[in-house]
Amino acid sequence: MSPPGAPLAGAVVAVVGPTGSGKSDLAVRLALALDGEVVNADAMQFYRGMDIGTAKLAMEERGGVPHHLLDTLSVQEEASVAAYQDAARASIDEIRRRGKVPILAGGSGLYVRAALDCLEFPGTDPAVRKRLEEELQARGAAELRKRLAKVDPASAARVADDRRLVRALEVTELTGRPFSSFMPERRYYQPAIQVALEVDRDRLRLRLATRVHTMVAAGLRSEVEQLAVQGLREGRTASRALGYAQFLKVLDGAMPEEAAVEDTIAATRRFAKRQLTWFRGDPRVSWLDGEDPRVLEKCLDLLPGGSHDPHNPAPRVPTQEGDRASSHAAEFH
Repeated sequence: MSPPGAPLAGAVVAVVGPTGSGKSDLAVRLALALDGEVVNADAMQFYRGMDIGTAKLAMEERGGVPHHLLDTLSVQEEASVAAYQDAARASIDEIRRRGKVPILAGGSGLYVRAALDCLEFPGTDPAVRKRLEEELQARGAAELRKRLAKVDPASAARVADDRRLVRALEVTELTGRPFSSFMPERRYYQPAIQVALEVDRDRLRLRLATRVHTMVAAGLRSEVEQLAVQGLREGRTASRALGYAQFLKVLDGAMPEEAAVEDTIAATRRFAKRQLTWFRGDPRVSWLDGEDPRVLEKCLDLLPGGSHDPHNPAPRVPTQEGDRASSHAAEFH
């Protein structure tokens, strides 16, 4: 931990929670209050040009706060949690060296844990993976799952999709260790404070539907058209992003636009539910009402040096009214 007097005793402040809860706004307001900088933890906001459909903050909405790890990938590149871990920790260290407070913001649960927790990522071998993918096509998932069950029953019972099935076999072959042995511990790599935002379920459902319609009105289809020219269809990660996957089908004539909108709304609601389950499973997370007008003050109260800490002056609270989460948010996968 950093010596006494360092910003927040060297801790990383993480603003997490479901899509549509107002994380982007709170992160900016915290950064203004704490003299901090934001590190992105939204896997889809890594992609250049994916702006409308990911509700990426425009420059004028960032309040002059530096944002790190936005727009780092082309749509054809595959996002890597291991690469993100290195980049996020490097950004956090750089921010702290300048005497600023690092604020991690996003709802991609595994990426948040990669930045914050003791989490080891085994290497990969393209040749091994290619061979396993070919075996998957030739023999089927059931046969490969039987093989995995012999060497790693825990992973065989938990892995639900073909991609992770191949990955589990690849890791076991390369390391001689079961894939399940690399599961993360709930132990911080360095001091951290996690604050999650939640919104009443019915209001969140309405908010997400409104946001999708707003994105469509703002030109989501045109954005997808432009990215398709840049190879969006070939991107294994970006092409599956919520809204983008649906509107690629619209461009291909496989889905009417009205159906794409409704499918995006439904998929976004399911995604928000999964995020809630993920973050509620972590007992270290403190939850706040994302619609509370005093959410910033309550968040600051949770931090060392907050308004309830008699040993440190209260952080400056920006005079900014409300959130813009009703129409934008940090996550839209």
